[in-house]
Amino acid sequence: MPNLPHSDQLTEGVRIHAAAQFLPQESDPSSSRFVFAYKITMTNEGERTARLLSRHWIILDSENRRDEVRGPGVVGEYPKLAPGESYSYVSYCPLPTTWGTMEGTYTFERDEGQRFQVRIGRFFLVPSAPPLTLASTSR
Repeated sequence: MPNLPHSDQLTEGVRIHAAAQFLPQESDPSSSRFVFAYKITMTNEGERTARLLSRHWIILDSENRRDEVRGPGVVGEYPKLAPGESYSYVSYCPLPTTWGTMEGTYTFERDEGQRFQVRIGRFFLVPSAPPLTLASTSR
């Protein structure tokens, strides 16, 4: 199997698939601005409901400069996933270099109040990545 630029990670019954696409129309190489869209799909493959509370991203550019982003929810939402449900969203990441990586964690909570971390595996922000279907689809 080829080494693809996306990631697919399963933690505590929640699968996170992440992939990115370069957006040349939003980028300005002469100003060291390279913009990538990324699509996340989270699927509850477990047997208990889980609600996303927050996110933590670690973004590295090709010169190994690190940026960390923390915040509540994703794109203003806090998806609650019953067993078998999925949620997708699209967001954006500008970089000062032509390529980089993203990885991190989501904090989820069970109905009983138990919080747990779900890993977002490292995926690559590279101009050569295959195009995405960028439409965001909930459940």
